[in-house]
Amino acid sequence: MLRQLMLSKQIEQRKSSLNELVQQEDAFKVRSEELEAAIEEAQTDEEITAVTEEVEKLEAEQAELKEKKSKLEDEIAELEGELEEIKSKEPPNNVRGKENMNKGREQMKELRSAINEYVRSKGKVLREVEGFKVIDGGALVPEEFLSPEKVPEDVVDLTRYVKVVKANRGSGTYPIISKSGSKMSTVEELEANPELQKPQVTDKPYKIDTYRGYIPVSQEVIEDADYDIVGLIDEEITDQKLNTRNYAIAELLKTATAKTVKNLDEFITLLNTGFKTAYQVKLFMSQSFFNELDLMKDNHGRYLLQDDIKLPSGKRLKGKEVVVLDDEMIGSVKGDMVAFVGDAKAFCKFFDRKQLSVKWVDHNIYGQLLAGFLRFDVIVGDEQAGYYVTYAPEPGE
Repeated sequence: MLRQLMLSKQIEQRKSSLNELVQQEDAFKVRSEELEAAIEEAQTDEEITAVTEEVEKLEAEQAELKEKKSKLEDEIAELEGELEEIKSKEPPNNVRGKENMNKGREQMKELRSAINEYVRSKGKVLREVEGFKVIDGGALVPEEFLSPEKVPEDVVDLTRYVKVVKANRGSGTYPIISKSGSKMSTVEELEANPELQKPQVTDKPYKIDTYRGYIPVSQEVIEDADYDIVGLIDEEITDQKLNTRNYAIAELLKTATAKTVKNLDEFITLLNTGFKTAYQVKLFMSQSFFNELDLMKDNHGRYLLQDDIKLPSGKRLKGKEVVVLDDEMIGSVKGDMVAFVGDAKAFCKFFDRKQLSVKWVDHNIYGQLLAGFLRFDVIVGDEQAGYYVTYAPEPGE
């Protein structure tokens, strides 16, 4: 495989050089035409001699170019022949695909077996295989190993709406560029005002936090039942991961600039004039607020929320997608009529460490319980990208 990549790269480089020589040939043709015209116009011996020298120089350069082209063409043919020979010795794609699939299945089976052994032995047996190793006294389970999240359609995963950043370190900074409507400037403008070329970038710090949740597995349960430990861990961590991440993101959305609207007109005005057009505004609202809007009608008796079967909530308001959340998640208590209104992807940055681990931990009642750990952080990116709106209609509204 490496040999193929190297040969392909060499062929690409030589073809690029060959293309440059072809372009030089075109330039030589132009020079040749110019010299033909010069010969026709030459009147004196000195002029004829000067043109002759230029012709001889051009012919020498053309001969050298022809030799370089021939050499490159031979090298390309030789490299392509070698590449084809290597490819001919490889098994067909369908055979390689089956081999890779079988290898992947075996690795998955071995990984699943190692995780089961670790859990059943309460951490005493840790057979390290690819992707499964010790970290901070626990066992690191690759997130890719767990089955994809099968989230019910009526359950919201807020990470789909925010900017997810892969974090390779436990802490660091992330550059944020506000959607301020900046544009490019002409060279003349930059010369007159060098400040125009300086981007408005803010470095925001992040620090990965560790979240822990218990998985309902105890030594007694393991001894009394024979079941797939990995399947249980998969199901439970998937559920806890969704709830934990949603809560953290929702808490961050609540920190947006607070704004109270007293009636629908004020709310619509916010949607129409409160944001630059560059922002992709959506409405993340509590069930109670959604219900209030869903019951409103215009003067012609038509409901204000527009139907859109492609969306989980099935509704839009003024063309903006409506995302419905539990009152207690986006608000505080049941009945709160609140919403984050804005571009959640610009406002919230979710730093995912992509580490899932399990470890037996002491418990004051049950002795030891299996705990799952997640690592991530959420920070505010662009503060101007959203508002935390409270709907507080005045009596009689």
